[in-house]
Amino acid sequence: MRFILITLLCLCGLQAVEKPNVIFFAVDDMNDWIGPMGSKMAKTPNLDRLANMGVTFTNAHTAGVYCAPSRTAIFTGRNATTSGCYTDQVYFHNHPEYMPLQVAFKNGGYDTYGVGKLFHHPVGSIDPRGWTEYYLRTEDQKKNGWPVETWGYEAPLPAKVPASKFNQADKKWKGRPFMEVGAIPNEKEEEIVDTLRTNWACKIIKKKHDKPFFMALGLYAPHYPNYAPQRFFDMYPLESIKHGPWKEDDLDDIPEPEQKKKRARKAGIHDKLIKLGIVEETIQGYLAAISYADSNLGRVLNALENSPNKDNTIIVFWSDHGYAQGEKGNWGKHTMWQRTTNVPFIWAGPGITKGQKTAYTSSLIDMYPTLTDLCSITPDKDLDGESLKSILANPAKSPERTIFIPYTEPKSYTVVNEKWRYIKYKEGGEELYDLSKDFHEWNNLADNPEYKAIKEEMITHGPKEFALIGTSKKKLKLVFKGDSYEWVKK
Repeated sequence: MRFILITLLCLCGLQAVEKPNVIFFAVDDMNDWIGPMGSKMAKTPNLDRLANMGVTFTNAHTAGVYCAPSRTAIFTGRNATTSGCYTDQVYFHNHPEYMPLQVAFKNGGYDTYGVGKLFHHPVGSIDPRGWTEYYLRTEDQKKNGWPVETWGYEAPLPAKVPASKFNQADKKWKGRPFMEVGAIPNEKEEEIVDTLRTNWACKIIKKKHDKPFFMALGLYAPHYPNYAPQRFFDMYPLESIKHGPWKEDDLDDIPEPEQKKKRARKAGIHDKLIKLGIVEETIQGYLAAISYADSNLGRVLNALENSPNKDNTIIVFWSDHGYAQGEKGNWGKHTMWQRTTNVPFIWAGPGITKGQKTAYTSSLIDMYPTLTDLCSITPDKDLDGESLKSILANPAKSPERTIFIPYTEPKSYTVVNEKWRYIKYKEGGEELYDLSKDFHEWNNLADNPEYKAIKEEMITHGPKEFALIGTSKKKLKLVFKGDSYEWVKK
């Protein structure tokens, strides 16, 4: 049928236009410590290579400040303020009418392949609709709600677990991998689950396809636990590691309710790391995990280069959010500050300028409308993002733009552009930072009357309405249906 269509178009004097393939490459918890974003913290030769192939957005931001809401926003094309999915809500239960990204591609004539952490990782988080194939490495996973289980099912682990002194010092530690860092023997690298998933994706990418394909690959790295092959730890000798810029009294000028929460968290993590003398070891593990993720990107780029699809494939690389490494005493995400919201965001492929950077303010929520625009397929209606197609074609002419990022509850959000960040908390507290002079957000200007007009202008870009919080996963139960499942109310 495809051959007949092409023949008819040629006979009519028209040229058949092949729709591009798409590689949708996700990582978890990767901040802006990478070469394409101007940092020398992490060694990322393959991200550098991808950046030379396309456009890097240096001022790109998450659509949610931790995994579940960010990924929900990406796949639905809707902010939490529209969907009500602020935390653990299951969008395909609460909003079955939404057409997620993979279904849009399926309806547009694509074969759709999924593997790894694309949605959140607990049981029942992956939207099972619209996939030609979703790779699960065990039969148990297929029958039990498609858990990601990166470090379960006999995946290789460090010789001693817990491997981190942070967790070894915790007498109540029960296997929670937060702040867990450790090396895995190099000879076990091919058994690590992110490697297995990448290799499976590479097999699909190398094939000659009768239809265009959408390949979505989600790595768990550099999410905790920061387990990676020893060779990546060796890239970062402890004596060479320096933490990023910290300001000891950095929490003093933020709103009181938030200050109280962050001081408690700082005491439990940041101060403990310093007391144990393992700040450098902890950062070493994070950097090793970034470089391990980068090496898997290299496998994908090599597979594409040696495939019949190399000239007609779009690649978009993204992290679901950033990750703090001690800034404001924070280790992790769940904040509306720069280190949490700023993310790696790199595009390459046909129609995309090569080797360019842009400071255009963009959001991961823009991926849905951009991909459907580039691939000439029909998106869902009423998406919240905007297509970046024109920016990708000519990044030098990018206009100014202001975006907002929802928090984990209604009436709390941040608004950001190239120069300013404004943060609003539902309790009434505010923060305002001049990013052109204060990239590290050390000086909160919200209470300074000199900046009243700036603050009021930023507020105009915030949400006008806030959707109510949707049905929590705690109020649902998972019903298994063969190799699939559905959520129903308890």
